Amino acid sequence: MKASKIFVNLPVIDLQKSIDFFTALGFTFNPDFTDDTATCMIISENIFAMLLTEKRFSEFTDRPIANGHKTTEVLIAIDQPSKEAVDQMVKKAVAAGGTTYSKPQDHGWMYQHAFADLDGHQWELAWMDESQIPQD
Repeated sequence: MKASKIFVNLPVIDLQKSIDFFTALGFTFNPDFTDDTATCMIISENIFAMLLTEKRFSEFTDRPIANGHKTTEVLIAIDQPSKEAVDQMVKKAVAAGGTTYSKPQDHGWMYQHAFADLDGHQWELAWMDESQIPQD
């Protein structure tokens, strides 16, 4: 099986605050998939995050919704074009009300840093130079 798109569904407490937060980071939204209960955040041409109010999210599952501030339900990892872009995104996230939960890590061939959004969802940002991956 080969998928052509990925939609990550995330529950949010306050949809508008989440939209404002991710807008401050430079993300845009598809108005065709946006209403008072959900929005489609565009991460790339084929990768999207559906931000759903908790009530709307609960329509898709019988399981309890994880509290992102107390548990880790998923780590969302996205690449960035440079080390500077990684740091800039984390700075924007913190300025918009997010938090960091780890220190930056520089492995030479890969640089990563992370932030938690307003609902505690963890976003891992990384720059990689795959030509420099150590060979065992």
